[in-house]
Amino acid sequence: MQFSASELAKKINGSITGDGEVKIERPSKIEEGQKGSVSFIANSKYLQYIETTKCSVLIVSNDEKIERTDNITLIRVDDPHNAFAAVLKIFDKRPKSLKGIHPSAIIDTTAEIGKGVCIGPNVYIGPSVQLGDEVEIGPNVSVLESVQIGPKTKINAGVQIYHDCEIGTEVIIHAGTIIGSDGFGFASANEGYDKVPQIGNVQIEDQVEIGANCTIDRATIGSTIIKKGAKLDNLIQVAHNVIIGENTVIAAQTGISGSTKLGKNCMIGGQVGFVGHIELADGTMIAAQSGVGKGTKSAGVWSGSPAIPHQENKKSFLVYKQLPDIYKRLKVIEDQLKD
Repeated sequence: MQFSASELAKKINGSITGDGEVKIERPSKIEEGQKGSVSFIANSKYLQYIETTKCSVLIVSNDEKIERTDNITLIRVDDPHNAFAAVLKIFDKRPKSLKGIHPSAIIDTTAEIGKGVCIGPNVYIGPSVQLGDEVEIGPNVSVLESVQIGPKTKINAGVQIYHDCEIGTEVIIHAGTIIGSDGFGFASANEGYDKVPQIGNVQIEDQVEIGANCTIDRATIGSTIIKKGAKLDNLIQVAHNVIIGENTVIAAQTGISGSTKLGKNCMIGGQVGFVGHIELADGTMIAAQSGVGKGTKSAGVWSGSPAIPHQENKKSFLVYKQLPDIYKRLKVIEDQLKD
């Protein structure tokens, strides 16, 4: 696949500075670029590579001041990160791995299969399952009784979807994820614990993407809900009756305890832990490795464990770093008082 810089600029609504006829064959990282490659700068720390990169084309912001123009063509856009994402989609021509329904798949006679559905080897489709048009299901997937999956959704290898769960349109679920396992519900008994039945389900709305090896528990009563456009990284635990708002993004190894509600457009860093039964306001941002013990009432950035407003946490950390010196000075004062 090959484009001229001008052709690519048209596809991403950019303007050319330099040779618009230079040919582009592949995207690359700026520090690893070679002749014929295109990269981008969306973070100022990568400006250091301007003088050394061998890329033929760079995608940069309209506001970025770049003096070098020799042997390199610039495509200026409003948002370089989004523009480069569009470039990657253009060059992403992976062949469709599945065609039709593999003969080893087991499909219950009561299941409803839409048009153009692809089902891989060793898949199990249970009773009363509904698969929309153009659904793609990878190898070794189990879809249990009464699950509903909307059109153009892709379920990758090894995913397990328990009974009664509902998955929307154009959802992507990556390998090894489990949808609808029992919530962690137990009641104290005279000796040990009695299991509390988990009779709810999981609802995943349209255009959600869920990474590999996530676990999303079914609700005790009602639904665990992941709303439209939310994006979950790998290795995330979502407990029973959690609600994740529209377009909220969550990085890897985060754990969300039961009945917690995350607002829309929240950004959650990696390895964040949430207690149960709290609510985050729309637009809340939680820094990586934070321990969130209470909810938020308005958008803002929180960090630390326990999590507090980020500016307060930074001030506290400055004091924390000085504690060894403060301790030494305190010991001197104590010794002087003893004398």
